Amino acid sequence: MKLTRRLFATAAVALTMSAGLAPVMAPVVAHAADMKIALVVKSLGNGFFEAADKGAEEAAKELGGVKIIYTGPTTTTAEGQIEVINSLIAQGVDAIAISANDPDAVVPALKKAMSRGIKVISWDSGVAPAGRIMHLNPSSNALIGKMCLKLAADHLPDGKGDFAILSATTTSTNQNIWIGEMKKQLKDFPGLKLVTTVYGDDLADKSYREAKGILTSHPEVKVIVAPTTVGVLAASQAVKDAGMIGKVYVTGLGLPSEMAGAIKSGATKEFAIWNPIDLGYTATEIAYHLVKGDATGKPGTTVPAGRMGTIKIGDNGEAAMADPFIYDAKNIDKFSKIF
Repeated sequence: MKLTRRLFATAAVALTMSAGLAPVMAPVVAHAADMKIALVVKSLGNGFFEAADKGAEEAAKELGGVKIIYTGPTTTTAEGQIEVINSLIAQGVDAIAISANDPDAVVPALKKAMSRGIKVISWDSGVAPAGRIMHLNPSSNALIGKMCLKLAADHLPDGKGDFAILSATTTSTNQNIWIGEMKKQLKDFPGLKLVTTVYGDDLADKSYREAKGILTSHPEVKVIVAPTTVGVLAASQAVKDAGMIGKVYVTGLGLPSEMAGAIKSGATKEFAIWNPIDLGYTATEIAYHLVKGDATGKPGTTVPAGRMGTIKIGDNGEAAMADPFIYDAKNIDKFSKIF
C-alpha cells in the first residue's frame, strides 16, 4: 500500500512539473444545457395562449432543467409561424409545440425541424400528420361540438331558434373541425337552425365587426356561438353596444377573466372552455418526455403528464386532454381570478 501511494504521489508531481504546467486543479463538471421547449402560439397578445404559457412554465419548474420559449407571430398567419419555426430551428431548440394557424402550410418548416432532431407536436389547433409526431386536443372534438350546440340551446326558450357561428380564420384547424362536428350533430338538436358562419380571423376588431354584421343582416338570429376566445368576447361586446342584451345571446368558448363582464351583464348565460393552463402544462410534459426518450408519441402508446395523469394517444395519432367545463354566474367569480 505504501509503494502504491508513493507511485501515485510521484505521478502527480510529474504531471504538475512537466512542461511548466500549472498545478493540477479539481476537475470541472460539465452540466448539460437546459432542454429548450418552444411553445408556438397562433398570435401573441392572446389571453388564452398567455394562460397556456403559465402552465408551460409550471411544468418546466416541476420537471427541472427545462427552458420555455414562448413565441408566435403578431398576426394569425401561417407565414408568420413559418418565420418563427425557422428561427427556432436556427436556435437549436429541442422541441416545438405548436398551435397552428394552418394545418398544411407549416408542414414543410416542421418537417425541416424534425429532420434536425427536433421533436414536434401540435396542440389546440392541429398540424397535418406529416408535420408532427402527435397532436394534443384540449378535449374530444365530438364533445366540443356537442357542447357548443348545448350552449346554444340553453340560451333559447325550449331550445328552439336560429343561431350563427362566429369563427376564427377560414383555415383554423380546430375551429373547422368543431364547426363540422356541430353541423354533424345538429340532428340531435332539432330545435336549432344554423343561419350563417362568419370569420373574424381571431382579431378583436374584425370579430366585433362580423358580430355586428350578423345582428344587422340576420335579425332572426337569437344566439351567436363563437368557438374562439377572441370571437366570443368581441361578439358579447357587440351585442351590448347594440343594446340587444336579452334579445340576442352570445356563447361559445371563452376565458373566465374576459367573460365575467358578459355573464354579469346578461349578454351571456354560460360558456365553456378547458383550462388553458392545463393545456400548456400538458403540451410541455409531452414534449419533455419525447425529447427525453421515455415516450414515443406513437398511436396506442401513452405519455406521462405530471398532475394531468397519463395521456393516451389514439390510433389517429391524436390525444384528448379533458372535457370542456361550463362557466356561469355561479362560478365565474372564482375562475375569473385564475385565468
